[in-house]
Amino acid sequence: MEWLIFIPLLLFSVIFHEVSHGLVALYEGDDTAYMAGRLTLNPVPHIDLVGSILFPAICFLSHLPTFGWAKPVPINPNRFHHYRSGVIKVSLAGPASNFLLAMVFLVFFYFFAMKIEVVQRFPYLPIFLSQGILLNLVLAIFNLIPIPPLDGSKILSVILPSELAMRYDAIEPYGFFIMMGLVAFGILGKILYPLVSFSYSFLFSLIGVNG
Repeated sequence: MEWLIFIPLLLFSVIFHEVSHGLVALYEGDDTAYMAGRLTLNPVPHIDLVGSILFPAICFLSHLPTFGWAKPVPINPNRFHHYRSGVIKVSLAGPASNFLLAMVFLVFFYFFAMKIEVVQRFPYLPIFLSQGILLNLVLAIFNLIPIPPLDGSKILSVILPSELAMRYDAIEPYGFFIMMGLVAFGILGKILYPLVSFSYSFLFSLIGVNG
């Protein structure tokens, strides 16, 4: 039953993440994602075979925090009004959107999932909302890891001196394999667990609940 709850949450959260990138890119002067028809919450153009299906399955079977990603929206940073600040804003938009969703789910949890009469009518509501909070915290923190092509890597790339940035960007084709290695050796879990656990507990402490 939890998987039936989790799958639509995952799809909505990763799509919202990508659409946020595209919207901020549009604000910064690049309409590539808009012209490609990617500024929509319709899941069809966003589904990624690896990120939306394969990687979440691997995480689930490995007993890691289960998450994934949608097909990245096309972005041309050369069209930004200001290249460096544009890249940083667009890259931060995705993780920020997931933090925002986590807060929205928390607000709904506070107003609905803590009321006995509501939970009696909708017994899976607390699970749905708490999963939404947890998933979006994982997505936000995961995407800030500076491994290409994650959002954190794009921010680091424009901050680094140009020569170092070129060397750093050269590892992007191997980013997925690096990620798989981190999963296989349990390193990704060691990075994510303490950060996600702290953030999850902190958010619930705001509404007087031990997360």
